[in-house]
Amino acid sequence: MNKTTIARTVAGLMVVASVGAAYYLGQQQGRQQSPASATSGSGASGAALKAGDIDPKTGKRILYWQDPMVPGQRFDKPGKSPYMDMPLSPVYEEASGGAAVTIDSRVTQNLGIRTAEVKTGRLEAALQVPGNVAINERGIEVLQARTSGFVEHAYARTTLDPVRKGQALAQIYAPEWVAAQEEYLAVSRMDGSLQRELREAAIARMRQAGMTESHIRLVQSTGKLQPRLTITSSVDGIVTEIGARDGMTVSPGTTLFRIASLATVWVIAEVPESQAAPLRPGQTVSATAAALPGEALSGKVDAILPDISAGTRTVKVRIELQNKARQLLPGMFVSVRFDAAPGPDRLLVPTEALIRTGTRTVAMVASGQGGFNPVEVKTGAAAGGQTEVIEGLKAGQKVVVSGQFLIDSEASLRGTAQRMTAPTAASAAGASAPGAAAAPGPEHQGVGRIEAVTEQSMTISHGPIPSAQWGAMTMEFGAPPAGMPKGFKPGDQVRFRFRLDKDGVATLFAVESAAAVAGAKP
Repeated sequence: MNKTTIARTVAGLMVVASVGAAYYLGQQQGRQQSPASATSGSGASGAALKAGDIDPKTGKRILYWQDPMVPGQRFDKPGKSPYMDMPLSPVYEEASGGAAVTIDSRVTQNLGIRTAEVKTGRLEAALQVPGNVAINERGIEVLQARTSGFVEHAYARTTLDPVRKGQALAQIYAPEWVAAQEEYLAVSRMDGSLQRELREAAIARMRQAGMTESHIRLVQSTGKLQPRLTITSSVDGIVTEIGARDGMTVSPGTTLFRIASLATVWVIAEVPESQAAPLRPGQTVSATAAALPGEALSGKVDAILPDISAGTRTVKVRIELQNKARQLLPGMFVSVRFDAAPGPDRLLVPTEALIRTGTRTVAMVASGQGGFNPVEVKTGAAAGGQTEVIEGLKAGQKVVVSGQFLIDSEASLRGTAQRMTAPTAASAAGASAPGAAAAPGPEHQGVGRIEAVTEQSMTISHGPIPSAQWGAMTMEFGAPPAGMPKGFKPGDQVRFRFRLDKDGVATLFAVESAAAVAGAKP
């Protein structure tokens, strides 16, 4: 083989190697560009979409792209995620007043998110609380000695003994009663015009000595001296106190017996102070006793006592129940159910749909197309898994009853929950006050183009910001404390200043037109 042949062979091999290398590089370049092409979708003349463009598939403006697993980082064009082996997902602009959180229907199904409709109606029972039976103090009778005497025999000897009306309790000998009776009997035997006046005076003397009308009638009917008189019960009930024993000497004012009627009883119910306001005296209630299963007891609210338990934060409500069969006894446990107060129907939502933070109550409302908004509500009474809504919702709206905590967490990441509680005030057109308060942290500034503006946020495509160690990207910035500056619209070039809080949430500090730097590219 001569030198010419060797040279031709080497030249041919070099040409083949060059073609192979060019083909390999072309294939690698095509693979790198394919994710962006797959993500961007079709645009005008087949060009890839960028931040601020309208996605022809959804009809919505694209704010930026993000990796769903790392939502804090945002990109101004589609491509492959630098964190995960997956394409970036577009985030779309929502209309003013639109959803704070948007979730794909497939994700909604996978998360098991369920909704329920807000309806009007009335709670079956506004409140159900425990209570204990107590003696009705209005039915207590006290028997006292009205004169000095001696207890010859006590028939009632132990407390809590049941007694009937007219039942003998004790037999008492009172010398003063004997003297009054003798005076009356002596006058009764007299003749003359003064007999009537003296007889009436003798009867008054017996009353003054403490004799009851029944005792006086006994003396009048028999015409004989009654040295020993019997004390009887004036009501049906139980003996709660005994002050008379055999052989005792009693003086005027000594309590002989205390009798409590059980025709009606009190129930002292413990009502949470937050739910006691609607209760009124005279309101009807129903109760069930553990000792009387299946038997309904009716009554009414007697009084709302000015006494709150410091440990349980409950208000004592006194209820009067009928106790004709004397089945309710002091100390029994009962469950009291307050009927719903009369009035118009109210909005009702499932209790599980409410998120209680300790300072406010929030419900996640479905706005359609996979969107959800957190709405602060004011609630009333709750019973049977339903809660009255006084303010914040309307009939026909749908609230999330399962998975709402996941949605609320996403809304909090976007700063929505914070903006709901922040006061919004109109600021001067063109800029926010330079001295307005901002979140703690160092101040950063940049130049960019507005992609979207709402009352709560401004989305800006900006260049690198070295002080924040940011590259060029599209970011959503929270409104300044004084409110979003007026007069700005998508496409405007602006110079902005912002601060980052400890969680990395960016809040605008000031925004001004960047007409002087119109040539700057975001």
